[in-house]
Amino acid sequence: MRRSQTFGSVSAGRLTGGALLRQVALLALLIVTAGFWIYFSVAASGFTSDFNLFSLLRFAAIQITIGFAQMVALSIGDLNLAVGAIGGAAGMVAGWVMQSLGLPPEVAIVVALVAGLLLGFGNALLITWTRINSFIVTLATASLITGAMLILTHSDPFSRLPDSFTSFSETEVAGLPVSNLVLVMLAVGVALFFLYRNLSLGREMLAVGANRRAARMSGLSVDRVVLLTHGLSGALAATAGLMAIAADHTASPSLGSDWLLASFVAPAIGGTLLSGGLVSVPGTILGGVLLATISNGLLLVGIDNFWITVFLGVVLLLAVVLDRVTRAAGGAAP
Repeated sequence: MRRSQTFGSVSAGRLTGGALLRQVALLALLIVTAGFWIYFSVAASGFTSDFNLFSLLRFAAIQITIGFAQMVALSIGDLNLAVGAIGGAAGMVAGWVMQSLGLPPEVAIVVALVAGLLLGFGNALLITWTRINSFIVTLATASLITGAMLILTHSDPFSRLPDSFTSFSETEVAGLPVSNLVLVMLAVGVALFFLYRNLSLGREMLAVGANRRAARMSGLSVDRVVLLTHGLSGALAATAGLMAIAADHTASPSLGSDWLLASFVAPAIGGTLLSGGLVSVPGTILGGVLLATISNGLLLVGIDNFWITVFLGVVLLLAVVLDRVTRAAGGAAP
């Protein structure tokens, strides 16, 4: 009995320590983001203009949604290196449906989301059937998806998208310099927060990420969780693809080619463990805003935007260290 009580006390202490660490990290991220906004407001001419804020927040909404797609996979301890390929393919599918078939945007959106969902399911089936690491599987499928998409479309973009589709990303919310795409991102974020905080599936995903072997031994259907998780990741990547082509007014074959690094950094900055078992939806949102702010601010002050790549690499290295520290502290929550 004493041993059980001692174990419970230690576990409770680790959970409390993990929660405190997450709160401190989130507050620090908020302060850093606010600091960059203040700095660029002073140093970068035009940073606070309505036009720039609209563009910055719209770009951030897309980056955050990309981060959500990766965050979901990370929650079970998997990787999805095909996030960009799935998002790009879904965007091209939507463009083909609207331009070549002449179908309304509503149909194109549904078809693209289903395509992303099925591609995610395909990744999961390969992972569960072959028992090969998700890194290898999604790396291979990323190449397959991109190659197939280029072959089928002959690398031709779809640039004659209907105004009813592209104007959605150009419309301001209540007269504020905020795109409708920000509302889409926030809706996705609320849904994911509810998933991990209130639904059994979300808790099962975190349990699989924390200790897959223990989850399987406890009777949890790990393969089912992997299937649903990668399907959701694919659908979120498709959502980001739809948002991107709406903002760009074209579905380009290059869409998604530069998403991979950013997809990891936004959730990593926000406190999502790269080893699984812990996610942070608010942190991923703040991380995406920080990345968009730095990228936009560097451009306005005349600094080579390629420096953002250096920043992303440093952040990923720091995330690996923080991953170990947070894992030691314990706890898993959205």
